[in-house]
This record gives sequence, structure tokens and C-alpha cells, in this order.
Amino acid sequence: MTVPTFPPNFLWGASASAFQTEGAFDTDGKGPSGWDAFAAQPGRIKDGTDTTRGTGFHEHYREDVALLAGLGADAFRFSISWPRVVPGGSGALNPAGLDFYDRLVDELCAHGITPAPTLYHWDTPLPLDEAGGWLNRDTAYRFAEYAGIVAERLADRVPMWITINEPAEVTMLGYALGEHAPGRTLLFDALPAAHHQLLAHGLAVRALRAAGAGNIGIALSHTPVWAAGDSDEDRAGAEIYDTLTNWLFADPVLTGRYPDEGFAALMPGPVEDDLKVISAPLDWYGVNYYNPTLVGAPRAEALDSFSGYAMPAGLPFGIREIEGYDTTDFGWPVVPEGLAETLGQLRDRFGDRLPPVYITENGCAVDEPVADGRRIAFLEGHLEALRTAIDAGVDVRGYFTWSLTDNVEWTEGASKRFGLVHIDYETLRRTPKESYAWYRDLIRAQRTGGSGGVGAHTR
Repeated sequence: MTVPTFPPNFLWGASASAFQTEGAFDTDGKGPSGWDAFAAQPGRIKDGTDTTRGTGFHEHYREDVALLAGLGADAFRFSISWPRVVPGGSGALNPAGLDFYDRLVDELCAHGITPAPTLYHWDTPLPLDEAGGWLNRDTAYRFAEYAGIVAERLADRVPMWITINEPAEVTMLGYALGEHAPGRTLLFDALPAAHHQLLAHGLAVRALRAAGAGNIGIALSHTPVWAAGDSDEDRAGAEIYDTLTNWLFADPVLTGRYPDEGFAALMPGPVEDDLKVISAPLDWYGVNYYNPTLVGAPRAEALDSFSGYAMPAGLPFGIREIEGYDTTDFGWPVVPEGLAETLGQLRDRFGDRLPPVYITENGCAVDEPVADGRRIAFLEGHLEALRTAIDAGVDVRGYFTWSLTDNVEWTEGASKRFGLVHIDYETLRRTPKESYAWYRDLIRAQRTGGSGGVGAHTR
């Protein structure tokens, strides 16, 4: 397979997040995050990985920026640790924490790489988590304060901003099912966490623009939802899941409305006024895509593990396994055409309201230390699907693979490896994989008007 040519000026990048890579969890005044506390609980990290080290990015960031430069990457999507900048979540600023991101941005700029920071990638300051976290409306206002602080310092050199990453996952895994920090098991009573993250996004857009920042987007996860069968029960289950995971977040951001009056009625506060804030105009829209989801009628029994997470009984939908496709080490089906399907759904649903799109995450967990042919095949297939979507009229401006290096994959620890670069967690040595060379040569070929593919790269 050969990857088709993409439009001129298409942006090529790679991604990472603070909790998963930085380490230095208590260095230079950083405060604890909810994830620090959650990961310290016995049994939370399935393979026992010490999450406090991450990949040592805080110490090795210059080495990782050099790896990005070697790729020829146009941009690096990283996240800023809120508790590193504002340890208490509000109040006193930690100058040393902000200095670290100042140095990182300068290092990226010195190599001609666009810094694309995400302001929130799940690491809420622990004092805010202990006060209710995203169930507490005040957290949204504290987030906006923090966004303004960061922008005041970095906006002169940062031309691309992401407010929040995947609020659907925070709501479902952190507040509804208890599989992620802060470990709450509220089921549908978790919906206020969704609303307050969306409000935080809208308030942050205001704060960023007030501080002179521009080119602002959000990174939302999207999954095509396939009904498990033709029965009314299967279709109803799929529709509920589709609403919860896709449109409960995209619709307020892009249209200023919730997709279902029933869900809107469950949201706290002055919802109509909040929606005016939430739907502040964006410059672009980020899509995180990994796989479709097969959903049907509710299950009578709990599901011990789906994609690594327990699913309780009593939900109004039942998730099924998709058969007939290769799978990643997470058990996720590899369905490249699902990316084109997702982008087509966004185009059809929102029309002119959909801003230019960037793929802000796409990648796979494959435990192939250096010779990672499965990852290369995954990327090839998804980039071909992305080109199909562009040809069908979706305005896609760039692609960030997840991820630059292997990282701490939340509760999975070091057992799930997404990186183009292998991390030895004992020594923190970085070793580029074959996919790194493949992606490097793809980027080179795109810039010369050619295409890239397996066998096209040199070593």
C-alpha cells in the first residue's frame, strides 16, 4: 500500500500528554494531580508501573524535540500540566512550572516545530478533585483562570491551542464507571461533569482570546456507532450510546444545543446561558479516532472487560465485540474506513458549522519493540481513509499521530505501547522504531509532492 498525496501545507505532527510522559511529579513546585493520587492506590495501575517517572520527558524534553526534528514534524501536540502551573488549582502560580513550558516552547520554535499545547489532558489539580472536580461548577472558572495565565506567558510563540482533550472519556471513565481518576461510579449522575468540562472549554476560549491567543480548537473523541442488529432494541441502544459519546459533546460546541432534551434536562445550572459560552466560535475542530463501536440492546449481566474496562449491568445499551478485523493489543478493531465514516458524519451533521478539522489523535497499541510493521500498516490504512474523506469534501488540515514515544497508558501502565519511539522504562532510553522511519519518509515524500509507504523509507 502507498499513502496518497495530501494537500500542500497539510500539517504533520505527533502527540503526547503531561501525565503520561513528564514524570517529575513533585519537582520544582508541581502539585499533585487527581491522577497522581488515583495511580498511587494499590491495584489501580494494572501492571504496577511507577507512573511518577512517566517517560522522563521533563528531563529529556530536548532529546524528544530532537526526535521530532528528525521526523520533520511540523507540529508537536503536548499537554500542559495544570498542577505544575497552578498547584492548588487556583491561587498562587508556580513560576518554575511555567518556566518549564517556556523552555519547551522555545526549544520547539528553535527547531521550526509548531507548539500545539493542550491545556487539559485529564490531570486535574488534586485540591480541585477533592472539592468535587468536574462535578463542581467552580472548577470550570478555575480552569479559565489557568488558561489565561498560560496564554499570557506563551501566546507570543504558540500559534495553535487545544482547550480540553476528550471530555467524554473523563466523564465516562472517571465519573460514571470509576475506571479512571477520580474513580467515581455515578453512571448517569456523572452528566454534570460533562457539562462543566464543556463550560470550562467555552470560558477558556474567552480567556485565551483575551490574552491574545488565536487558532483555538478542542480535541473530541469520535467513534462510529454501529447497531448490533436490526431490532428496535439494538437500534435504540446504539442511538443512546452514539448520543452519549459523540453528540453530547460535539453538538453544544458547534451548535449551542444539546442533542437530546432529556439529557439537557439533567444538566446543572443556567444551561441555556452556559450553552452560549460553550459554543464560542472555534478556529478548528480536533478529532481523536481509534475505532468504531458495536452497540445493541442492554445486557442483563455485567461485562468484566471491554477494551480493558468493566461495564456494569443496567446500562441502557450493551457493547458488543466487533469481529472480522485485526485488533490492536487493546483488543480494539483496526477499521481505517471508520475514520472516513466519522468525518463524513461530522460533515453531514454540521455542514458549514464544522470548522477546519485536524486529526488530533490516531494510533495503535502494538508491542513490537522496534520492528513494528503492524503500526505501519495501521497508519497507512488510516491515512488512506483520511485522504478519502478529504476527497469527499471534508476540510482536514492536519494529522497528529498518537504518539511520539511510548508512554504510561493510564491504568494499563507501560503494557500498551503507542509510540513511534520505544521507551525502555528502566533506563528511559529512546529507540526509534521502524514506524518512526516510515513516518519520517512519508513526511519528506509529501513535501516533495510524492507519496510514502512501506519499503519507501531508508535507514
